[in-house]
Amino acid sequence: MVIGLSPADASSHSLLTSTTSSTVPTQRPRIVAALSGGVDSSTVAAILHEQGYAVEGVTLWLMKGKGQCCTDGLVDAATICEQLGIPHHVVDSREVFQANIVDYLVAGYADGITPLPCSQCNKTVKFGPLLAYARETLGIPQIATGHYARVRFDAESGRYQLLRAVDRQKDQSYFLYDLSQEHLAGTLFPLGEYTKAQTREIAAQYGLATAAKPESQDLCLIETHGSMRNFLDQYLGQKPGDIVDTQGRVLGSHEGIHHYTVGQRKGLGIAAPHPLYVVRIDAAMNRVIVGTREEATQTEATVKQVNWVSMAPARDPLPVEVQVRYRTAAVAATLIPESEDRVRLQFEEPQFGVTPGQAAVWYHGDLLLGGGILERPSRSF
Repeated sequence: MVIGLSPADASSHSLLTSTTSSTVPTQRPRIVAALSGGVDSSTVAAILHEQGYAVEGVTLWLMKGKGQCCTDGLVDAATICEQLGIPHHVVDSREVFQANIVDYLVAGYADGITPLPCSQCNKTVKFGPLLAYARETLGIPQIATGHYARVRFDAESGRYQLLRAVDRQKDQSYFLYDLSQEHLAGTLFPLGEYTKAQTREIAAQYGLATAAKPESQDLCLIETHGSMRNFLDQYLGQKPGDIVDTQGRVLGSHEGIHHYTVGQRKGLGIAAPHPLYVVRIDAAMNRVIVGTREEATQTEATVKQVNWVSMAPARDPLPVEVQVRYRTAAVAATLIPESEDRVRLQFEEPQFGVTPGQAAVWYHGDLLLGGGILERPSRSF
C-alpha cells in the first residue's frame, strides 16, 4: 500500500534528469505532490516522478512571512518543480488558515487551554482542501505528502488503516489521527518506510536543491512571529492576573493566561521551597493555578471529538497504548467508551502534565486506532 523506493534500493538510484511536462506520456498515472518547500516533500515529488507518475506540485499559501509554508517555502517549492520539470500550482489558503488555525488557536488560549494546531491544520487546511483542489480543479484523484506515516487497506474491516512510520523518531502519525477514511484513501505517504537520513540521501542523489535545507523545528506561526508568546500577544494583548496555589493563596502575578500551559515549570517567576508546576488555568477568574508535581498528575482523562481511524468505534473497554503529547512515549491505558465520539482513559500509571486542548492518540503497536482532544479534568482547584 505504501508507495516509495525500498530503503535497500536507496543507495542505487542515480540523479534525476529533468523532463518537461510536455514529454510526460498521457497514460502515466497522475498525482499531486503537496510541496511545502522542505526536503521531505521535495523527495516525495522526485521519487514519484522517477517511478513513472505524472506529478504536479501544489503549494498552499498559508500566510505572509518567513517559514517553510510561507515566502521561503513557496520559492523553494517552485524551484523543485522547475528542477523536475513538473507543473507547480499555488493555492491561496490564507483565509482558510486564518479561520481554522489562527482564530482556533487564539480562542483556545483565551479559554485557558493549549490547542494542538498541527492536527487541526492537517484536517481542515491541508488534506481536505488539497484533495478537493486535486480532484475538482486538476482532475487528479490522489495526493502524496512528505509525512512520516504509513497507510494500508484492511480488506477484512473494509477500512484504511494508519500506522506509525518506520522511523519512530520522525513518526508523524500522532498529528494525522483526525484524518477521515476519504483522506486516507486518497493519500500516499511515500516516506513512511524511510528514515530521515535515508530521505536526505535520496534527495542528495537526485540533486534536489532542498537536499541540505535545515529542518524546521517550530510551528510556522513561531517561525513568522518569533515565538508563540509574541503571536498570542498580538491578538490577546496582556491581561494581568494572579498566580495562586491550589488553596487559592496568591503567590505571584502573570501578564496573561495565554503565556502558560499545564505542566509548565519554567518562567513562573515564583520563589518557593519546592518546584511548582501549572496544574490548571482558570480563564473565568484570569488565574494560573500552580501546585506540586503530584498535583499536576492524574490517573484518568476524558477525550472528546474522537475520530476512529483504523477500527470501528469501540463499544467495550479496550486496552490501548496512548500518547498524550507528540514527544512523549505511549503509555498503557484502558479506554472506556462513553459515546461514539467521547471516551475516558484510565492510565495504568498516573500521568504528569496531561494538557487540555492537546490530542490523546491511542495505538495497538504501530496501528493508530483513534484519537481526540483532551478535556479539562474535573478538579476542585
